[in-house]
Amino acid sequence: MMGMNGYRFVPRVDAPGDGAGDVYWFLFQNDRLVVLTSDAEQVTVPCLADPAGMGLSPVRRQYLGYLENGTGAPVHCYSAECDPALSLGEGMAAEGLRQLYTRLDDTFFSIAGRAVQIVEWDRNHQFCGRCATPTEAMPNERTRRCPQCGLSSYPRISPATICAVTRHTEDGERILLARNHRFPAGRYSVLAGFVEAGESLEECVAREIDEEVGIQVKNIRYFGSQPWPFPNSLMIGFTAEYDHGDIVLEDAEIADAQWFSADNLPQLPPPMSIARRLIDDFVTRQV
Repeated sequence: MMGMNGYRFVPRVDAPGDGAGDVYWFLFQNDRLVVLTSDAEQVTVPCLADPAGMGLSPVRRQYLGYLENGTGAPVHCYSAECDPALSLGEGMAAEGLRQLYTRLDDTFFSIAGRAVQIVEWDRNHQFCGRCATPTEAMPNERTRRCPQCGLSSYPRISPATICAVTRHTEDGERILLARNHRFPAGRYSVLAGFVEAGESLEECVAREIDEEVGIQVKNIRYFGSQPWPFPNSLMIGFTAEYDHGDIVLEDAEIADAQWFSADNLPQLPPPMSIARRLIDDFVTRQV
């Protein structure tokens, strides 16, 4: 993972020994990341030897890996859980990752997405879900194991598909975009949904599109993927072509859906999202 600042993140489980120097701390109060707020638009992740220097004492901490840019020693990264009732000092704030989506560098946002899921997993699996025995963190692997019954618990990942459906018309290519009731006013995006047990990714694509807008698709092809920590998804992108059917909205979830041309698009998702990458790919192919 290479960010705009030239850093490359290398994930690891085994923590370094003493004397690692300053590290980046991805500190969370519940699911809110503690950031430094010297700039109203841009925020930064604290970098120091110990968060106690900011008046924060983690309840639990987890090693994430390290950042390197090829010009100096690697900088290690930790996630940690802090008391949500603890007051933060001047120049600090705890904000949800959605509010930080365009304000953190892409590498640091990706690490924060990894960190919040590991913090939640570690908090939720302190005791065995089968026999209630306290669990133990395993070396060399991201898992907590029950010493009594042997049950191992890993960080949960929920796969979801997201698909750009296109259609050839007499007036040119069109892309299907929809408005979810939860979207900000005016925003449209491609269709997405969670994979069900026993379902292939391609079956999920076809089912979700049929359920949400009532059309059938063909030529489903893999596009790419993106971790999405809201709360613990892996977005798996596809493209597909319209086959047949008329748009019939699933009213409980979809407010509107239309076919759009590349030169007449509505408000779109932020550029960092795989949804936007799918739409931008459609636009590029129309030039």
